[in-house]
Amino acid sequence: MGYQDIKFDADSVFLVGGGAGFIGSNLCEALIQMGYTVRCLDDLSTGKYENIEPLIDHEKFTFIKGDIRDLNTCLEATKGVDYVLNQAAWGSVPRSIEMPLLYEEINIRGTLNMMEASRVNGVKKFVYASSSSVYGNTPTLPKKEGQEGKVISPYALTKKVDEEYGRLYKELYGLDTYGLRYFNVFGRRQDPDGMYAAVIPKFIKQLLHDEVPTINGDGRQSRDFTYIDNVIEANLRACQASSEAAGQAFNIGAGGRLYLIDIYYHLCKALGKEVEPNFGPNRKGDVRDSNADISKARELLGYDPEYDFEKGITLAIDWYKEYLK
Repeated sequence: MGYQDIKFDADSVFLVGGGAGFIGSNLCEALIQMGYTVRCLDDLSTGKYENIEPLIDHEKFTFIKGDIRDLNTCLEATKGVDYVLNQAAWGSVPRSIEMPLLYEEINIRGTLNMMEASRVNGVKKFVYASSSSVYGNTPTLPKKEGQEGKVISPYALTKKVDEEYGRLYKELYGLDTYGLRYFNVFGRRQDPDGMYAAVIPKFIKQLLHDEVPTINGDGRQSRDFTYIDNVIEANLRACQASSEAAGQAFNIGAGGRLYLIDIYYHLCKALGKEVEPNFGPNRKGDVRDSNADISKARELLGYDPEYDFEKGITLAIDWYKEYLK
């Protein structure tokens, strides 16, 4: 079904935390195109101004450069807001292992500041980014809410704590919170650069530039790769979910399972390249296999992902060909 059929009151105001990042900027763009008023809060530590630059002069768009670690900034940003879509966080499992204190500050305290500000200012719905990494070391597939193992990285722990705060803010204060456990999101504006870049944009850029990509491990790791438009839909569906569904976390994936080496060869074929990859060591903290059971999100949020991997990767490749010219 997609998200285009989702309707809110015409005067609805949305705040997108981390709105200059990959997922956040796509949310901002979609909401502006749908005709709603959007505030974007971002300190540009990992987000990019260029991601929101096309929206800057739009009459319904406001950019607030600010840090979610500052409660006063969050309080100001949430005034008069109906819906908060908080994507503000630092990603990357390997980087979190190197910088656990910073991840605690941003991903836990920052998220808590946003929840508290939303509670104080009477926000209707608080939707926030969680992660499939909360499943930790459980070998069970598909991943199903309530069947989590031990987390194996600081990043995963921060998301687990966020979910517990989301539950408490519903139970103690009546704030409708919805945690979205993203499974390997990909698509337009995902950064292909840097040592912590996600594999799909990184592989695409390297192949387009005739470089030899490195796969960490044996390539038999499996993932539930999820196109960005499915994630936009999930955020907007959560804004319309019942209060009874609040205080919980939901798997947001495409419901598929693909091996990394197969993804690699798919990209080679799509880009007309014949390049054998290098293989490197496994990355610390990485989950071996990931595949989402999305039945809970279907039932309680009305989430119905429109894009499977084939449809999404075709659109992503077209975008990177243009972007990386």
